[in-house]
Amino acid sequence: MKKRLKITIAVIIVILFFAASAYVCNMFGFFNKGNYGDTALENVELKQNSVLNGKTVIFLGSSVTYGYGSMGVSFVDYLEAADGIIPIKEAVSGTTLADRNEKSYVSRLKRINPELKPDAFVCQLSTNDATKGIPLGSVSEGVELADFDTSTVAGAIEYIIFHVRLTWDCPIVFYTQAKYDSEQYGKMVDLLLQFQKKWGITVIDLWNNEQINSITDEQRSLYLVDKIHPTKAGYLEWWLPEFEIGLSKVLA
Repeated sequence: MKKRLKITIAVIIVILFFAASAYVCNMFGFFNKGNYGDTALENVELKQNSVLNGKTVIFLGSSVTYGYGSMGVSFVDYLEAADGIIPIKEAVSGTTLADRNEKSYVSRLKRINPELKPDAFVCQLSTNDATKGIPLGSVSEGVELADFDTSTVAGAIEYIIFHVRLTWDCPIVFYTQAKYDSEQYGKMVDLLLQFQKKWGITVIDLWNNEQINSITDEQRSLYLVDKIHPTKAGYLEWWLPEFEIGLSKVLA
């Protein structure tokens, strides 16, 4: 009887192990066909005439910038392969713009080498702030570091903009997520567009991009592993052209 019980428990443990493994693999895109085929970086041909070729760009972000659903490959890596940019990819999954801990955007930004000579700085408008209910805040009246409450989304965005200008004095680009079901993130996008007017930054606005958001259900299953994170095919075929256009306007 005891032996049979031990066997039963062992079988249950094995089943749970494989079920958990399958869930994790699916979550990270290992089973999604959008991460296979011709999407490998080595299959991407370098465009010799790209205006982005040889440009150094700092990318600050979280899982979407990292490539959470595509085995660590994102639009950043495709920009390197296709357009010859020199990327500095500072991306940590699950992190927020708001300064909550040492992994936040603000904290990590402070640790990026101030001696770098970037041609541009690109920042992701993180979905994690919306998911975690970070206070939105509002556009400040000031233009000094002391004026920005970095515990809010608004204050963190303004701090990042000011810090980049003060440290590297290069063009600043923010990009948004493609549209998904989040009223709070929509408010963050509206807030970012207010900062575009105040600070003169560039916004690659995928949230309000009709072409980006008009993909079919079939394309969606190929381009996304969930409602937020693209696959390799999603980055390469869906997002990359928008970043090439947006960054080319900034760096031409």
